[in-house]
Amino acid sequence: MTRISSLDRFDRKLLSLVQHDADMATETLAEQVGLSASAVLRRLKRLKADRVILANVAVIDPLRVGKPTFFVVALEIERERPELIARLRQWLNADPHVQEVFYVTGSADFILIVAAPDVESYDALMSRLIAENPNVRRFTTNVALGVGKRSLAIPIEV
Repeated sequence: MTRISSLDRFDRKLLSLVQHDADMATETLAEQVGLSASAVLRRLKRLKADRVILANVAVIDPLRVGKPTFFVVALEIERERPELIARLRQWLNADPHVQEVFYVTGSADFILIVAAPDVESYDALMSRLIAENPNVRRFTTNVALGVGKRSLAIPIEV
């Protein structure tokens, strides 16, 4: 696995740029990074092969696709047995409404970011979660009243 320490300044600059615009033309990237276009393509290919770049995705404006409601969920489990946690993670990863899953310290065991069309859909999801995962003890929900920032960009020092 490639670590940040094995990335040179060109790699870090490329990663910083493509996080904010993965559609940027190779020539533009090359100009901003200070390499040739072919060198940029080789580096991007290597960063994908090394799984530093996991995916190129489109960030969708939620207001233009039905304005989903965002829920921040604190989930507590009964037992921290590896096989039970693995099963829960698999269930969470399979549901398209669950956008992010964090295994955390503190009073909760997991923090989830869920996007659902409405409260009824969210309630149905959580009912299925409890029914299909007996290791879930309880959950608490915060409803996002507004979204000030959404990003998956990782700060990279260049």
